[in-house]
Amino acid sequence: MRSSGRWKSKSAVFMGRGKGHGAAEGSSAWPLRRPSAVVAKVAAMVEATTDVTAGLGRAWDRLRRPIWLYDPRTGRKPYANPAALALWSVETLDAFRRMDFSPRSPAMKSRLARLVDQASGGAAVSERWTFYPDEAPVTAQALVSVFRTENGEDLLLFEVAPEELQAEERRSVEALRHAAAMISLFEPGGVHLFANPAAYRAYGLGRMDFSARFADAGAAAKMLAAAAGSEVSGVYAVVTAAGPRWHLMDARAVLDPVSGRSCLLLNEQDVTARVEAEMARAAAEQKAAMSEARQRFLTEMSHELRTPLNAVIGFSALLVEAGLDAGAADQVGRIHAAGLRLRDVVNQMIDSPSGATPAPASNRDDADAVAPPGDEGPSTQEGTSGSGGLRVLYVDDNENNRCLVRAMLQAAGIGCETVGDGRAGVAAAAAGGWDVILMDIQMPEMDGIAACRCIRALDGPVAATPIIAVTANTLPEQVQSYLEAGMEDWVGKPVDMIELLGTMTRWARGARA
Repeated sequence: MRSSGRWKSKSAVFMGRGKGHGAAEGSSAWPLRRPSAVVAKVAAMVEATTDVTAGLGRAWDRLRRPIWLYDPRTGRKPYANPAALALWSVETLDAFRRMDFSPRSPAMKSRLARLVDQASGGAAVSERWTFYPDEAPVTAQALVSVFRTENGEDLLLFEVAPEELQAEERRSVEALRHAAAMISLFEPGGVHLFANPAAYRAYGLGRMDFSARFADAGAAAKMLAAAAGSEVSGVYAVVTAAGPRWHLMDARAVLDPVSGRSCLLLNEQDVTARVEAEMARAAAEQKAAMSEARQRFLTEMSHELRTPLNAVIGFSALLVEAGLDAGAADQVGRIHAAGLRLRDVVNQMIDSPSGATPAPASNRDDADAVAPPGDEGPSTQEGTSGSGGLRVLYVDDNENNRCLVRAMLQAAGIGCETVGDGRAGVAAAAAGGWDVILMDIQMPEMDGIAACRCIRALDGPVAATPIIAVTANTLPEQVQSYLEAGMEDWVGKPVDMIELLGTMTRWARGARA
């Protein structure tokens, strides 16, 4: 069964060429004796007849060019010659008259109205048309003019010369059909006019209009308004037949090749994978930045709180052992106990939020396993009485800390010299003669890690001097960085005297051995 013929459907394509007097963009028109010369001569032969169809049948039937008459007001088609019947794939004039030539879109209605206006002024309009007999496109150059019957009816006379698309144009149409990009045309208000197969696959029939494609109606309205004046592009959230996606959209105003009116061309590409990858990367960077900021905060808080506590607890401990009278000893004891309680609070506050606790150095899990060969690990008494004669270098930028550690070690009979920054520490270490170097971490000019690396790079035996970090920064990743820099161990602030003496003595004995 043959389907009804169409001038133009929703999927019809028209491409106009050329310009002339009284023509819209994409068409050409010129003053002629209405209609063309060949047809006018034949028309003169039948002008006296009152039966238009019968008169044309005697003359135009012999022409090889398809010719037909069309009433744009009623859709009536009183005549078609045999060549036109062959073009439309029908066998009889009655079958041709039954075909539905009604314009199916506002664009087609506008085009016919324009043709009537132009042709009524005495011009013949030459345009390129695409007809759809049996749903198969036929591209032709059509000369359209007004033919006035004796009873005063104005009909549109179509003289058609079918033509083959040029090779480049055929390739263009095929490329558009198979393109992965979604390409659509819309009326200025966003009503859908055309979509290539990729756009139909993406949205289905339910979301072909412009605003229906957007997840955000406000974004659609802004883009539609902006595209009327200039090219607009951006990445937008859309709702497709497969669900929410991200599309890179490029919209611009162009001329509709069918109606000659302004319309909107939209080019879309699915960039969901790229957008989601970028969002994941941004989230990871934000998480890393937050973690780094938190780490900096904890480091600063640890240093600022534990450093003064180190002095409070350390000096109060020395005073407890200084032989004060009972009343003074009781007061100092209370100060020392309060300092210890505050230390515990600070430790919990700083270490718990990160999910970490101060990292245990390896020698704290099993002193026998990690101490240098021959060392069984010092007891409290060994740490005090057995460590005499050691020479210790203590590097710290805080004067209170230097005074405290020096006093603690001197009370244990250990000689201790101090310097106030990392550079001075490296210089003192290079002079040699130290059994152990105690190294603060957070110092200006040169921090403890950099100073340790410099010492390890020195020539001779001084490069192997044991270095122990004495620091308020005791998170696991921080301690790991000390060990990787070449330090043997660490002691946290506030300094516990027994822990310091034990750790220091163990590594000094190992170095001597």
